[in-house]
Amino acid sequence: MAVASATLGPWRPAAAVGALGGGVSLALHLVHGHFGLGILSGAISVAALLFFCVGGSGAVLGYSSHGSGRDRRLRRWARSHPWQVAAVPAGLMFLSDLVIRQALTSQGFFSTLWTGLWHGAVVAAVVGAVGVVGASRK
Repeated sequence: MAVASATLGPWRPAAAVGALGGGVSLALHLVHGHFGLGILSGAISVAALLFFCVGGSGAVLGYSSHGSGRDRRLRRWARSHPWQVAAVPAGLMFLSDLVIRQALTSQGFFSTLWTGLWHGAVVAAVVGAVGVVGASRK
């Protein structure tokens, strides 16, 4: 149910926010004269973090880019179980951050693992908190 609920999020707007955030991160590093695969991996990681936070938050709040009439029961379930829905984008953030950093940087595995874990925890905290606050307001 959590995976199905997470798929109902506004993923196209989330992709736009992620791309914008990653682009700004990359541009700020370029302005300072730094460039390398570590900078690129950081910008991609920022983009993924924003993507999963916005998309996951929209999923727990019941927003969708698909239309308003689709799967009302699933959206109701997502609003009442925000932490379970938050685990899906958090896990995907962890996995994508792990792959990005292992492929583009020379960080050790445990350093990459730690960074992926705390980035996933940030996504879980943001999406879960948005879901709890949003459910209490309705």
